Amino acid sequence: MTEERSTELIFISFTLLLGNVVAALNCTSPTPEALFDALNDSLFTKNQIRPVKTFSHPVNISVSITLVGILGVDEKSQILTTVLWQVLQWNIEGLSWDKEECGTSRVSVLRGNIWVPDIEIAEFMEEDKSPQAPYVYLYNTGLVYDDKPVRVVSSCRLVIYTFPFDIQNCSLTFGSYLHFASDISVFPDITAEETLQQSRHVLQTNGEWELTNITIAHSTLVLDVGSYSEIKYFIILRRRPLLYVVNLLLPSCFLITLDLFSFLLPPQSVDRSSFKMTLILGYTVFLLIMNDLLPVTGETTPLINIFFSISLALMVASLLETVFITNIQISSSQYSPVPRWLSVLVLQYLAVVVCIPPKKKTNRVTVFFNRSTGDPTLNSSVPVGELQSLSNTGPNIKYTDRDLALEELKKLSRDLLAIRLQMDKHFLGNNTSEEWQMIGVVIDRLLFGLYIVFITVSFVTIICIWVYSNFNVT
Repeated sequence: MTEERSTELIFISFTLLLGNVVAALNCTSPTPEALFDALNDSLFTKNQIRPVKTFSHPVNISVSITLVGILGVDEKSQILTTVLWQVLQWNIEGLSWDKEECGTSRVSVLRGNIWVPDIEIAEFMEEDKSPQAPYVYLYNTGLVYDDKPVRVVSSCRLVIYTFPFDIQNCSLTFGSYLHFASDISVFPDITAEETLQQSRHVLQTNGEWELTNITIAHSTLVLDVGSYSEIKYFIILRRRPLLYVVNLLLPSCFLITLDLFSFLLPPQSVDRSSFKMTLILGYTVFLLIMNDLLPVTGETTPLINIFFSISLALMVASLLETVFITNIQISSSQYSPVPRWLSVLVLQYLAVVVCIPPKKKTNRVTVFFNRSTGDPTLNSSVPVGELQSLSNTGPNIKYTDRDLALEELKKLSRDLLAIRLQMDKHFLGNNTSEEWQMIGVVIDRLLFGLYIVFITVSFVTIICIWVYSNFNVT
């Protein structure tokens, strides 16, 4: 008995030195009425002050959350809407009772009957419209267990540059608005891995977003008036891109591929420009219909919008190229001869680049006869009418059959020379037209190759940026 008494005295002395003397409640009977009468006398009347023995002791609040729903992400307003289960736990110093004497180790009490910390989420943008839980659990050790659902409409800096393959990192900061760190100290109750596992187990929504990871960071906000204890939960969400790939990216790629293969249509026999114009109109209507699926641009332009702009610009450029080539093919006969430098550049160098063999020059030589000869009779330019009038002037001037035949031959020679000049001009025009058409074919093939290179580089660049951005986020 003496040893037991000494042990009790040592324990009481130790607790007195620490200042944590526990005053147990006395219940007259193990009934709810007796317990609540005792609580009303010693606790409920002190619900306006922090439950500590001295003001220098902070109230340690343990915080844990479970993500049960992802309701939506508003890119325009930069808002994330989620549903959480929020659990707060703290101790009331000096409160305890014997569970055998009072009949229970846990009892639910009205939230307004005890002191409740003002732990709020700093990113709140709207009033909490979730159902209010009026009760909290109170344990015989003085532990208070507060569990309630919270509908959180929080601000989040959304980065939609890599849409629809974007990953968002939104933070929820739990802390007291009024009490300094010396009055209320918050700390996580469970680890980030346990929080993530519980959230994935109870997550109710299976929509556009999936929960990727949850991290926790304990921080202290230091201001001029004092410092505040805070806990930051970083919720990392990944967008499910299948809807946007099927409805946006694949149709756009199909139209671009169709426009690419339209270069195989011969511009001289098929109205390629009408076909490309139809594609541009169809692509414009497609963008107007799918405009609601695209995110509203914020401080950065989404990469997918750049992708669509590049695609439309390529279609317009291919249409302009088709108009240019068609004009060369059709109106080349009206052009002047091809300049020497252009012919060498296009037909000898660029033709090799685009794998078109240079056309061999013809051996046909145009010969121009000199009308001036030594025979005065060939240079004679006596009109036939005059010749006939001279033959009918009288008996003194007579022309033999030989002279008449010579005049007919001179006339025939002039007519043949005129025909020959016209034919040479015609053949020269055909050669010029063929040369312009050949230049048009080379330029068309060159622009087709550049079109393929530009599309390939653009698509590879966009894909690399998407992959690199996701790699950096993860």
